[in-house]
Amino acid sequence: MKFVILVLAAAAPLALAAESSPDTSFYRALAEGGMTEVDLAKLAEQKTENPKIKDFAAMMVQDHSAANEKLESLASSKRVAVPRTLGASQMGTKSTLESLHGARFDKSYIKSQVKAHEDTVALLEKEIASGQDPDAKAFAQSVLPTVQHHLEAARSLAAEEGVSAAGM
Repeated sequence: MKFVILVLAAAAPLALAAESSPDTSFYRALAEGGMTEVDLAKLAEQKTENPKIKDFAAMMVQDHSAANEKLESLASSKRVAVPRTLGASQMGTKSTLESLHGARFDKSYIKSQVKAHEDTVALLEKEIASGQDPDAKAFAQSVLPTVQHHLEAARSLAAEEGVSAAGM
């Protein structure tokens, strides 16, 4: 009985450390972002009439779904619970996009994609530079080129759609 109590007492600080580590925050933030990308891209596939935006959205669904599965598996192996639903900010973005139509939808969607991918590139670069978990760092390195490609594609669409770079 003493042994069990000692093991549990020793494990508690480790569990708390895992909950508050920067790598845990990385897993959770990246998972929420990836889930948001898929949800917004599916919405774009339904709402846009622009074939280039439809193609971009299809790429988001395919690439982010694959990355989300790998991330979820990795996080699970580290005993890190990742979000299963969108956060309040992401729900607000989705709600706003749901209410828009035509060119207003397209411009807002593309603007959101530039911002989201800029934020994700920054998150990945921070993990690569200062993360403690070698697996999280390796994952960040493996997906960074894809996210950078997405950012360039979103910026290209923004230029074509006349979306202002201000505030992005």
